[in-house]
Amino acid sequence: MKKPFRESFTIHDNNIFINSIKMNISQELEKYISDHMSPEGELLEDLRRQTYLKTPYPNMISGPLQGKFLELLSKMLKSERILEIGTFTGYSAICLASGLVEGGTLDTIDSNDETYEMAAEYFKRAGMESRIHQIRGDALEIMKGLERHYDLIFIDGEKREYTAYYQLAIELLKKGGIILADNVLWGGKVVDEKEKNDPATAGIIAFNKHVVEDKRVELVMLPVRDGLSIIRKL
Repeated sequence: MKKPFRESFTIHDNNIFINSIKMNISQELEKYISDHMSPEGELLEDLRRQTYLKTPYPNMISGPLQGKFLELLSKMLKSERILEIGTFTGYSAICLASGLVEGGTLDTIDSNDETYEMAAEYFKRAGMESRIHQIRGDALEIMKGLERHYDLIFIDGEKREYTAYYQLAIELLKKGGIILADNVLWGGKVVDEKEKNDPATAGIIAFNKHVVEDKRVELVMLPVRDGLSIIRKL
């Protein structure tokens, strides 16, 4: 029987909770959580393994917990059209697309040439090349030309551009639709005075402030992995 891929980063370093020590979440409890959710699947496990072997920043991958959350949310919304900003190696796109209704499609945007082919390979292996449309280029420029209205938009691109992504995304989102924003706690830097001049940190802080003040939406921020905001358009 094939053993699951459980290197040292699989549970603890994959940050199921943003700060396991402060929240008293032991590695044993994190493993318990992982063992008591639906399995990742061999293809996603292989994609995660190859991401850690072949990319310089593998922690950018969504991973099993967040991936399953994305899939289930997509299913609950009965998503017909999804937009993803930030493809990376394709893990999150496969999870989101797994929740699409029959005939549904996902558009995913990324400017990284190095990971484009890797993502395309796994989309094909997943049998999703007709459902997932890869768009290569600058997300802000591409979004300005989109005319489709989406049920779900996942923001996981350049942190300095989060507010700009959001301003375009809210116009592309159907009423009652959901925007998911990843990394909204940014490793705890959002509350660290020493980090607030860092461009990426400043971008996340500005985004979080902008969204909570936006009367067009309601939201909740979850301390899952690096922080995940769920934003619903009213």
